[in-house]
Amino acid sequence: MLSRDVSPLAVNAIATSGLTKRFRGGQLAVDGIDLAVPRDSVYGFLGPNGSGKTTTIRMLLGLAFPTSGSAELLGVSVPDGATRVLDRVGSLVEGPAFYPFLTGTDNLARYDAADRTADPGTARARVGTALDRVGLRPAARKKYRHYSLGMKQRLAIAASLLRPRELIILDEPTNGLDPQGTREVRALIRQIAADGTTVFVSSHLLAEVEQICSHVGVMRTGRLVFQGALPELRRTGAARIRVETADVETAVKVLAGLGLTDPRADDGGASAVMAGPDGSGPDRYRAEPEQVCAELVRAGVGVRSFGVVAPSLEDLFVGLTGEGFNVGG
Repeated sequence: MLSRDVSPLAVNAIATSGLTKRFRGGQLAVDGIDLAVPRDSVYGFLGPNGSGKTTTIRMLLGLAFPTSGSAELLGVSVPDGATRVLDRVGSLVEGPAFYPFLTGTDNLARYDAADRTADPGTARARVGTALDRVGLRPAARKKYRHYSLGMKQRLAIAASLLRPRELIILDEPTNGLDPQGTREVRALIRQIAADGTTVFVSSHLLAEVEQICSHVGVMRTGRLVFQGALPELRRTGAARIRVETADVETAVKVLAGLGLTDPRADDGGASAVMAGPDGSGPDRYRAEPEQVCAELVRAGVGVRSFGVVAPSLEDLFVGLTGEGFNVGG
């Protein structure tokens, strides 16, 4: 049971209600979104560039004010209660900013010194611990200008971990990194989550979703078009049945005759959506695969191969956003 002085939304690390941002020129950047980020999750905030992800993050951190709606971090209303909650929240927004002529240690020491609530007597221990957590202890005395891109991102995340955090917000943390740097940052995110910190990470890379996220929210032109656990997203797409055959025309007719939707010819075969248009859902078929195969054979179709193909994450995201995603990284 929640305490009387704790918001019911506190069960979520981040919660918004109708959060909206319209710029002075009239552009509606964020359109009434209702985020619900469970505690102890790795929540992927996804969408094409320009879909409103960074604007949303800036509102959550008090860097921009919403036009309407409300937001809570760890059960505390923001921006009104920002001073009471932001010391429990780490963030990396729009890339790291450090002095190139200082070492990693010295840069973190400057960040730490800017925290009025931090005890100066334990600063060295905090900096050392943060460097250890991101795997930069061996490069602690190396000047920042000699860091690789992946090391620079890890140092930025270290700055957000100088104090114990319950929530980490990362805006495109692997943007521009080479494959090695990307792997380093992803491994770090997994470790942070394993330590019990909720991670909210915005991205346009589908690989991030598959490898590190437990929950996702998908943005399209300022609106939240999907939100839920990753398995729930996978269940939103209907599987297609596909047959490889030389007699494509007859195969398409058989699939259509069985009531399957969107029968079509493709490269070397034919396919159709297994779920019908009657709302039966992606897991309930109008015709079972065994029946489909039998009908194809009965119609004289030579079946070279046969199978049910689940939609890829790329297919699902394109369906939700109308745009392609970068599936690499």
